[in-house]
This record gives sequence, structure tokens and C-alpha cells, in this order.
Amino acid sequence: MDQARYDDGLAIRRAVVGDAYVDKALAAADDFSGPLQDLVTEYCWGAVWGREELPREIRSMLNLAMIPILNRPNELRTHIRGALTNGVTREQIREIFLQVAIYAGVPAAVDSFRIAGEVFAELDEN
Repeated sequence: MDQARYDDGLAIRRAVVGDAYVDKALAAADDFSGPLQDLVTEYCWGAVWGREELPREIRSMLNLAMIPILNRPNELRTHIRGALTNGVTREQIREIFLQVAIYAGVPAAVDSFRIAGEVFAELDEN
């Protein structure tokens, strides 16, 4: 493991999805799932999100376009929150999901709008 890349990844991961989310994920890691958490932190967040060629806002937008296509609602929920943290507006999220409807299918967009509505409602309550 590249400790510096892991540390950078951990800092970025915490900045984007929040300490509570990261703490919960790391606390739940065991001998079986721990290596996945290390991989995600070092490579996803450190090696890719840590690159400077794209700002975090654009990386979030890319995730919001790809994750619905992969049908990963839990990850989508997490990345909607992260996108908002990174400065993506609700209107931009709407436009991304409309683009998903055209290029990936209406069912993927319908689920994405529903999940985003739930996330927005949770955030508005707090």
C-alpha cells in the first residue's frame, strides 16, 4: 500500500462523503472486507479523485451520470450527497438525471429522481 496515496484518499473521501459515512464504513470493515476499504480509499479516492486535472465538482457529476446506469442505489445516494458537498446544485443534478434518461433509459432516471428526492428531503429536514 502506498501510505501517502491512502492518506490523501482518506482525506478526500472524508471531505466528499463526510466523516460519519467514512467512519461507519471503516468501523464495519473486518478481515474479509477491510482490503476492499483499503483499495477504495487508496485507488478510488487517492489515485483517481486525488488527480488535479478534473475538479471534484466534475468528478461528482460524472459519478451521478454513471452510477444510475450501474443500478447502484446505495452508492447513488452517497454520491448525491457528495455532489452537493462539492458544489453541484440540485438543478444540475436534475439535468444530469435527464441526460441519463435519454442515454441510459427512463427507468434509471426515474429511480435516480426518486433517490435524489429522498436525499433532498433528508437534508431539508436537518
